[in-house]
Amino acid sequence: MKRYGLIGHPLKHSYSRDFFTGKFEYEGLDCRYQNFDLKTIEELHEVLERYPDLCGFNVTIPYKEAIIPLLDEIDTVAKEVGAVNVVKITDGKLKGYNTDVYGFTLLLERALKSREIGHALVLGTGGASKAVQYVLKQKGIPFATVSRSAEKGNHTYDTLTDDILRQSHLIINATPLGMFPQIDNFPDLHYQALSKNHILIDLIYNPKETAFMELGKTWGAKVYNGMQMFEEQAKKTWELWQETK
Repeated sequence: MKRYGLIGHPLKHSYSRDFFTGKFEYEGLDCRYQNFDLKTIEELHEVLERYPDLCGFNVTIPYKEAIIPLLDEIDTVAKEVGAVNVVKITDGKLKGYNTDVYGFTLLLERALKSREIGHALVLGTGGASKAVQYVLKQKGIPFATVSRSAEKGNHTYDTLTDDILRQSHLIINATPLGMFPQIDNFPDLHYQALSKNHILIDLIYNPKETAFMELGKTWGAKVYNGMQMFEEQAKKTWELWQETK
């Protein structure tokens, strides 16, 4: 049996175990996927010792950046992004990848279709945000980041003006605000500045429609959740785990 898993904290929001368990059962694969809820990234050492049959694992909040110093090798894209959401274990060596880039690229193309965006806002500056920023740079879309801390982002939530929001026709929530089970939370924006010219993308997929998305729809914006991104990055993850090289 081959064992795979997910590390992060908390993990109640994640569909990864359901996705891969369903895949293994459907394809008749002798594999198991389990969650490892780690209160600190250092607890990963205990997991690796306890489960020597672990072949790979996904990484979710808050460890997409913290995992990097523990890796033996890192893929070029993941290194450029500065965040890892997939680790493959070969002969006891850990190699990090970033499949969020692949998943978000497909989600973004679906949301924009052929539309050009003059400016975007990325809410959050963590590991998921870094993948989003990487893709926006690749697409040539100018953007600014928003953080609770003035040292981390271009803007803080209390310095965002209505003019900035009106001019930023693409807004991406890369924070966990609104994620299950805290579904009533949402980024603190002046949503009344939004219009039918706006596209809102929430990387959260649980719940299906977040408060961020609901508020955007109220003011006419088109909204998308992160389910397509999740599914596409999961498919890419499996491809990486199955590569023999």
